[in-house]
Amino acid sequence: MAFEPETAIAASVDEVTSQPHVRIRWRRVLLGIAATLATLVLTFVGLLAITFFIGRVVPIDPVLAAVGDRATKAVYDAAKTAMGLDRPLPLQFLSYVTAVLHGDFGTSVSTGRPVAEDLLRVFPATLEMATLGIVIGIVLGVPMGVTAATRQGGWVDQVIRVVGLLGYSVPAFWLGLVGLAVFYARLKLVAGPGRVDIAYDGLVDQHTGLMLVDALIEGNLDVFWNAVRHLFLPAAILGFYSLAYIARMTRSFMLDQLGQEYITTARVKGLPERIVVWRHAFRPIRVPLITVIGLSYAALLEGSVMIETIFSWPGIGNYLTVALLNADMNAVLGATLVIGAFYVLINKGSDMLYRLVDPRAR
Repeated sequence: MAFEPETAIAASVDEVTSQPHVRIRWRRVLLGIAATLATLVLTFVGLLAITFFIGRVVPIDPVLAAVGDRATKAVYDAAKTAMGLDRPLPLQFLSYVTAVLHGDFGTSVSTGRPVAEDLLRVFPATLEMATLGIVIGIVLGVPMGVTAATRQGGWVDQVIRVVGLLGYSVPAFWLGLVGLAVFYARLKLVAGPGRVDIAYDGLVDQHTGLMLVDALIEGNLDVFWNAVRHLFLPAAILGFYSLAYIARMTRSFMLDQLGQEYITTARVKGLPERIVVWRHAFRPIRVPLITVIGLSYAALLEGSVMIETIFSWPGIGNYLTVALLNADMNAVLGATLVIGAFYVLINKGSDMLYRLVDPRAR
């Protein structure tokens, strides 16, 4: 009888997978995936409910915003019926959830376009600015926090702590106005409000919505560098606030690790200070630091309203502000829901990174 390698391999695989510990391991993996999906679904349902009912209790009449304050009662009632606001709240909520699951956030009173279309247009601008801001915060904040911890009580530590204190206490609108007055109006080092100059507006097609990426895709370096000059100042201000938080938390985590006995042992053995700090003390703080960075990134996405208003940045924060001023509840609810959804996704992404960084979490 001839030897059949395929049959032998299949038999070996069946034998391995039939072992009890393998089945238990796969069962745990599947249960973990199911629990994660269930948590996400419940979280999004809760987010939908909170967003919907807050939109119904705020003292803003979406019908009046749509028809105007001079509309007759008949026109008002007809618009209220057409918008489904004459039905009980549970039925309105079910209709709202069904529409959102189909990607329908309603029509914006301010722009006259579907809210989903507006959000796809404005959110990449916020994402671009917040991403550059968190990169600045990580690149500068983590080394600053480590340096402050290793020089506790020294002048370097005091300077870094003062920088962190300023990041917590200085209002964003004041810092934005000062930045425009100094770096744009006086020194001419950066460009002014907006994403690009008027002369460059419309020269690049929107492939991703990210101006820098789209300019590179089309090979238009003039638009790219003009967009960089517009983006740098607002992103640097956001980066300053994330830097203050990240540096402060990194310093706290490092001080706790540097006081541990295994660090003293490593120093007694004569290991270089660089290895003691970055290889032995820094590694254990990576997991809590991921949480700090994730929360900081989510805060930049949802907290950039003031910066976008000052810099006339066409992002979701500016869009939300205009919608609130115009009592455009469809736009307000849609923007709030998108920001909340990304907040949840960033937190879940942080949980996934735990397993990559820390083998104990697996």
